[in-house]
Amino acid sequence: MNEDDVDRIDRNRRHFLSVAAGVTGAFGLGALAVPFLSSLKPSARAQALGAPVEVPLSSMQPGEMVRVLWRGKLVFVLRRDESMLGRLQDSVAELRDPDSQVAEQQPDYAVNDTRSVRPEYLVVEGSCTHLGCAPLEDFEVRPAEGWNGGFFCPCHGSKFDLAGRVYKGVPAPTNLRIPPHRFVRDDLILIGQDTGAA
Repeated sequence: MNEDDVDRIDRNRRHFLSVAAGVTGAFGLGALAVPFLSSLKPSARAQALGAPVEVPLSSMQPGEMVRVLWRGKLVFVLRRDESMLGRLQDSVAELRDPDSQVAEQQPDYAVNDTRSVRPEYLVVEGSCTHLGCAPLEDFEVRPAEGWNGGFFCPCHGSKFDLAGRVYKGVPAPTNLRIPPHRFVRDDLILIGQDTGAA
């Protein structure tokens, strides 16, 4: 074997070792990158917290309210009866924003007297706009107190009517928020998504 053959074999070995080291390094980098990139993806729990929530309505009776969690927020779904709907106009003069003029408090399709897609169903965040306390439902009518039913925050005394509209003279500055929602069917609401609201 002459010197040229030895040089050629050495070059081939070096080339093979360079390629092998490069390929091994690329696999090693890939093995490190996959877990790192996977850690940037939201967890299943985080995805679930932001996902829309379905609320079946078939078993709800008029005057009944259910509570659900959406994105870590409490949401009230109230099925208003005819009496409740009839009382919505009784307290308009006592409300701070009866026409829902604060645009960011509700989607466009809820800027109406009932603040809802369908008058019978109110979908509202159960978080007082003063300090975020959870208001209690108080649907009992007490004419002597001037109370037509609605929501009352016991922490600081904020009051909201049966459409989540805030009364004047209470700490809460604005109406309760209406989350995005839509009717998937007559008996099913999807909270958190309003594309194709009906």
